[in-house]
Amino acid sequence: MKVGVIIIFHNNAEEINSKRLVKIIKASEQIVMCFVDNESRDNTLEKLSEVKEACFDKVSIVEIKKKVSQEVAKRAGARSMFNDFDLKHIGFLDANVLTDYDYDFDNILSALTENKDGIIQFDKDIRSNQRVKPTLLKSVFSILDYFKSQDFLNNNNIQQSTL
Repeated sequence: MKVGVIIIFHNNAEEINSKRLVKIIKASEQIVMCFVDNESRDNTLEKLSEVKEACFDKVSIVEIKKKVSQEVAKRAGARSMFNDFDLKHIGFLDANVLTDYDYDFDNILSALTENKDGIIQFDKDIRSNQRVKPTLLKSVFSILDYFKSQDFLNNNNIQQSTL
């Protein structure tokens, strides 16, 4: 069973290592991604397009030309994921939140692919605790919440390495 991951970007070109991201995506058979570019003014969209070109069947891109809230960007990504892929489980990450808390983007994505089954179970648990049928946006869960629940974020492997 595949897991969809929406990643919201806004001026994150410096944090994106296109070659490493392609390697991570290609290594995981069960992860598909939607990159949402929320009006970046740097080379973020170009770097994301490089990844899309190398992983065309596992990546979609949504370009938002006027900066919007995280919720609106997440909704745009969710629509794209539901239209482009047949998925039951969709999570999201905000690249700027990862940067703000000094989490290593590549390590988070690697941990995500290694913990796919746990993430699916986390999403199922969330849905089973909801009293009403989830809407499009409510059916998208926070991947960082999963990592927090598993105490992965306190693990030094998720923090930026210092040189």
